[in-house]
Parts: sequence; C-alpha cells; structure tokens
Amino acid sequence: MAEEEQTQLNYVVETVLKKRKQKEDWAIKRRERRDAKRKRKEDFKSTIKRPEQFIKEYRDKELDFIRMRNRLKLRKVSVDDLKSKLLFVIRLRGKRDMHPKTKKILNILRLPHILSGVFLKASESNLKMLLMVEPYVTYGYPNLKSVKELIYRKGCGKVEKEIVPLTNNEVIEQALGQYGMICVEDMVHEIANLGPHFVEANHFLQPFKLKCPERRLSVSKRPFKDGGDTGNREENINELISKLN
Repeated sequence: MAEEEQTQLNYVVETVLKKRKQKEDWAIKRRERRDAKRKRKEDFKSTIKRPEQFIKEYRDKELDFIRMRNRLKLRKVSVDDLKSKLLFVIRLRGKRDMHPKTKKILNILRLPHILSGVFLKASESNLKMLLMVEPYVTYGYPNLKSVKELIYRKGCGKVEKEIVPLTNNEVIEQALGQYGMICVEDMVHEIANLGPHFVEANHFLQPFKLKCPERRLSVSKRPFKDGGDTGNREENINELISKLN
C-alpha cells in the first residue's frame, strides 16, 4: 500500500505574526484618534457662533412671530368647518427659527419633539393654537383603523410618574377603571368616538413617538392644500400615520 504523500503546512514565523498584530493595533488606534480629533473640531465649530448667525436666528424668530400674528388676523378658524371633531396632530419640524411663543404653544399641545403625535379634540381654542403653529405641524381626521393601530403599537400611559407601554390591560384598569375603561379596546372606543371621558383617556395617553421613514420627510412650510406638508390634511392624515407608525 503506497504511503500517502504528506503535504507540508504553510507557516509564518511568530515574530512576523506579532508585527502584523502590532500594525493592526496601531492602525486602529490611529483611526480612533483621527475620529476623536474630527469630532472635537465639529463640536468646537458647533459651539462657536458668528455674530451673523445670532442676527439671522433673531430675525428668523421675529419673522416667525410676525407671520403667526398675520395668520391670526387674516384667517378665521371655526369648528363648524371641520368634517370631524377628532384630530391627530403631528409635529414635523421647528427648532432654531421658532419664536419662544411658538415653542410654548407646542409644549401646551404636548408636542415638544419632532415626529411626536397627539390626539386632540377640535375646539376654538385648540384650532387657534394649531393656526399659530401651523408651519411646524400637520393634522387631520384619523379613522378608527389609525386610532387602533396607534394605540396598540405605540400606546404608552403614565402611571405614578412612570411611562409604561400598554401591553397589559391591568395598567388601563388601574388608571381609568373609575371611568369604565378596563382594556385597550375600551380606550380605543373612547378616543375614536370622543366619549364623555375623552379628556381623561387622552391625558393618560402619552404623546406617540413616531418613526422616521427610510426616506426622510422633505418638509415644506407651505400648507398641504397648497402643495406643502403642514396644516390640515383632512383624511390624508391616515396615509401619513401608516408611514410613520
């Protein structure tokens, strides 16, 4: 029986392997130092503002306030003009160019963050606030499917100053049982139909944190009816909710 030919294994000298390992470690450290240096430069640039930036930001905020005042003078809002008394409001934009009053109203509406959403009962005061912050929000009439999907997928409540997801009916019964709501379906019904305890249920619900779509929204300040993205979308809000939910 012929002996099988033994093939000699390729090997590398240990010192060569050590040098390769050292070079790899040095390359990683150099890359980390370079990235850290670049980040420090970017942070330094972002903290220092030129005088022109302060002037531009001040002018933008004053312009925002003037436009807000003009909208209130030129446009009248009425609940009777709406097709539904239940609204779902989404904040789309707004940061540096906002007047402090605009920021305050967004906080009152419980929309402190971009891509957060809340249910709102249509009233003269609420419509007036929406008109004041119109360049930064969009809203419309959510249908039953949208209400249900929002609450079931992203619904969270506040229990003893802690935010908890609505994954257990006991959470709802504990917080809203006195109003006859003992499960998620009861809450959906109360919100969708603007029940007698809508305010309590909506106050218990925390603002919805919507996801950013794969293609970022290119938000225009123009109203939706004029080809933009803000303001009243009416029933078209349901299409936007399905994208962001």
